[in-house]
Amino acid sequence: MNIRIPRGTQDILPGHSEEWQYVERIWHDICRRYNYAEIRTPIFEQTELFQRGVGDTTDIVQKEMYTFEDRGGRSLTLRPEGTASVVRSYVENKRFGLPDQPDKLYYTGPMFRYERPQSGRMRQFVQFGVEAVGSADPAVDAEVLSLAMEFYREAGLKGLKLVLNSLGDQESRNAHRNALISHFKPRIDEFCSDCQSRLEKNPLRILDCKEDKDHPLMQNAPSILDYLNEYSTKYFETVKEMLSKMDIPYEVDPNLVRGLDYYNHTAFEIMIEGEGFGAISTLMGGGRYNGLVEELGGPESPGIGFALSVERLLMALEAQNVEVPMQAGLDCYLVTQGEEPDKDAAALLTELRRAGITADKDYMNRKMKGQFKAADRQQALFTAVLGEEEWNAGIINLKNMQSGGQEEVAIKELPARLSKQLKEEKK
Repeated sequence: MNIRIPRGTQDILPGHSEEWQYVERIWHDICRRYNYAEIRTPIFEQTELFQRGVGDTTDIVQKEMYTFEDRGGRSLTLRPEGTASVVRSYVENKRFGLPDQPDKLYYTGPMFRYERPQSGRMRQFVQFGVEAVGSADPAVDAEVLSLAMEFYREAGLKGLKLVLNSLGDQESRNAHRNALISHFKPRIDEFCSDCQSRLEKNPLRILDCKEDKDHPLMQNAPSILDYLNEYSTKYFETVKEMLSKMDIPYEVDPNLVRGLDYYNHTAFEIMIEGEGFGAISTLMGGGRYNGLVEELGGPESPGIGFALSVERLLMALEAQNVEVPMQAGLDCYLVTQGEEPDKDAAALLTELRRAGITADKDYMNRKMKGQFKAADRQQALFTAVLGEEEWNAGIINLKNMQSGGQEEVAIKELPARLSKQLKEEKK
């Protein structure tokens, strides 16, 4: 039986997993510097969490969720995004009671959406994300945006473009909602069935429709910026002013909506300009979600966050020919010959590894020539040769594979001697 990987998933094999580790290290480090603590939530949650948190009118809930019933008859869903789970945890664990607010959290992990697989879009994909919950200060918006931009820069990307919009508070959104309904209603039969169902439920989502994006009514649809009240206008202006003081360039796009129902006030995306990795130019997106904590049963706790695709990040790094540092090969390959030397090799390898040395040996009963070839393939800096003659004398032959220099070392002194040699090599 030929069992293949499910469509829309991928194996991340050695040679590529190191690239993931590279960006993960940068991610953990920058979140630490911005004082964000890691949170890890379950891969599946109660379905109601995403129906209420993400929104019944979103494509995610209506078309893309992996939902199943467990043996107890409970409806569960593989998480399609991270924010709802983090906010659920914030409420359930009463983190709103912590003395230091906002509660600044970050996460890393797989998400699941049933979509048509394409370049940069998988059915199982990995996101990095941050959430800052518990403050309505526009300075938090600016900080979150700064973190995102700095992460991409440190990863090595160029040509980044930060795009902003304000979706306003509830009063502003209601005024804009009424304007959108009046604008689209006379010709709504010319739009797709999804847009027709969204007209009364959530007309803002019409602006995010890919199928009808070129319809004439899209071009002159009412802008949310024309319906912002005084508070929302001041809030957005403050965010922009702070970004300018941080020397972070941005563009305002009044058509930027985002695909989730919980967003309000600041919404944003980071895009990358240039050719090389298909039609997808958006690297990440996010926004403020005041009201989501209350929707999930908690007290009033404003929040903001974003999520980014690791797959798209790696595609962008490849497209811009950014060289990802890859760990070198082995420090030492242990070459053995004879039954007794081979028995002792396992213990010697353990000592080397305990000393922090990357080491390995042959497990295929190869001749010495084959073992040296294996050492070359694994780019070993040193080989340590232990034949029967050396074993009887209590010594080992240590060879520098780059210079060709050799020396005899007492077996018990090999870890210390090799550690010293490696320090000199890597200076």
